[in-house]
Amino acid sequence: MARLKFLCDSDRCIECNACATVCKNEHEVPWGMVRRRVVTLNDGEADEKSIAISCMHCTDAPCVAVCPVSTLYQTDLGIVLHDKDTCIGCGYCYYACPFGAPQFPRATLFGSRGTMDKCTYCAGGPEENGSEVEFEKYGRNRIAEGKLPLCAEVCSTRALLAGDGETIGEIYRERVVKRGYGSGAWGWSTAYYPEERP
Repeated sequence: MARLKFLCDSDRCIECNACATVCKNEHEVPWGMVRRRVVTLNDGEADEKSIAISCMHCTDAPCVAVCPVSTLYQTDLGIVLHDKDTCIGCGYCYYACPFGAPQFPRATLFGSRGTMDKCTYCAGGPEENGSEVEFEKYGRNRIAEGKLPLCAEVCSTRALLAGDGETIGEIYRERVVKRGYGSGAWGWSTAYYPEERP
């Protein structure tokens, strides 16, 4: 069975933030929270790279393992989702996640965090697919519509890939093998013949 994954090609990401912006707008994510963000490593240096980060929907997700009330769960497709009705705001998932994906909307004087929010891979939540309640809590369910997550669809350089883990892994492998110089530096050349290169 296919397991859906994200992969960000740091050699292609141009830090346009289109993925982060469209995610926030599409799902009407509240102010102060982000489900996807772009991080730049070695900013201003020759080896500067950018990468889009969100929930990576881990195969053996540490956030699912530490949740004391089973708010987080994994679907048959490998998507890690959460149930806002059962979240107690303990923050264990926040500390367990290596990507900083779980977000909490508010911090009050008495330490209440509110219910957790994170990337849903555009797959909604436990409510009925396409329902108004599902959209209100989790955003649009594009997976139920047979579409990929919107962040990956709007990526102009195709740095952000989404889909079956094996398929996107193969796409990335082909890119790395074909990477070269000039127009081929991003792995876009369809034919690369090393024997023709001086």
